[in-house]
Amino acid sequence: MIELKLLSDFPQEIIALDEVGRSPLSGPVVIGAVRVMIHSPEELGLLVRSLRRNGVKDSKMLTHEHREEILQKFKAPVLNYREKRSFVWKGLEVQYVTWEMDHSVIDSENIFQASMRGMKEAAEFLAGEDKTRTTVLIDGQSKLRWKEEPHPWKEIPIVKGDAKSPLIGLASILAKEKRDAFMREMHLLYPQYGFDSNFGYPTPFHRKAIEEHGPCTIHRKSFGKVKEFVVE
Repeated sequence: MIELKLLSDFPQEIIALDEVGRSPLSGPVVIGAVRVMIHSPEELGLLVRSLRRNGVKDSKMLTHEHREEILQKFKAPVLNYREKRSFVWKGLEVQYVTWEMDHSVIDSENIFQASMRGMKEAAEFLAGEDKTRTTVLIDGQSKLRWKEEPHPWKEIPIVKGDAKSPLIGLASILAKEKRDAFMREMHLLYPQYGFDSNFGYPTPFHRKAIEEHGPCTIHRKSFGKVKEFVVE
């Protein structure tokens, strides 16, 4: 597990971040954030090995049923956006939250900026007051966007982090389950787009539905394959 190679200074607050939903044509980008306070490398090793043994990995490699089973095992239900909850695993309190940037934010800021801002806000929401011993693990190759602000913590981007880090993998499962649940709800309002099966991704059926019906309220109107069908 990559955490054991990257982290050596304890005690340490670890926050792991991942996002789901950059490429869909509709709906939000959803961030999963997980926070745990670790006091020794032995504690960290015990936690991440146990997460891996219990099936935690990149959410894209798991079915809905497997993701649901994992969260039930941890007693970590899918919550409302921006609602913090925790569970205890291997004697450690694991806090988590899901954070959304909706279609309007994506259209006004672009998908990359919206994703990075959402991850930054979710991390700030979970972080303790003393950030001098905080490390944020970020799925991808980019650090968070701070403009002129100083970074309050250490940041480590990890390419394919959801596959390499069980903590980021857990964040990805939380984000995936929350976003998919939201899109199934949207299917009840907009059944013509098939959101219950494509979850807003640009499948042939979804693209054809946009051509026939035009975009709905939650479509990303700045995206290709959508903006050409927007009627002003």
